[in-house]
Amino acid sequence: MSIPDLAEIYRGYIDCLNRQDWDNLGTFVNDDVQYNGEYVGLSGYRAMLERDFREIPDLWFNIKFLVSDEKRVGSRLDFHCSPQGKFLGVNVNGKRISFSENVFYEFRDGKILDVWSVIDKAAVEAQL
Repeated sequence: MSIPDLAEIYRGYIDCLNRQDWDNLGTFVNDDVQYNGEYVGLSGYRAMLERDFREIPDLWFNIKFLVSDEKRVGSRLDFHCSPQGKFLGVNVNGKRISFSENVFYEFRDGKILDVWSVIDKAAVEAQL
């Protein structure tokens, strides 16, 4: 898998998320996916994303930048949204906030196998 191929696959994955095209998530994500070192599997990963979109109705993934090598993609995602209720343990209650997520993906056979994510909780807290 070449570097441009992973970047293209990743952009397709982000488009899939933004369209909430859950039936095609397996095109981009391995059945044995792990999230922050914990096995969640494709069904658990999908359930996590569906929950995120329920709790954040205006959720939209914006790629700020991405880098890739032969088997990994690193990305900074920017969000401008209005989470309902609590988000990251903070009472947001529908207020519009902006924050970033730094996320790294490892691929196997062209699909995401491992995801490591860090969300800027301090940015969320500073806006409330």
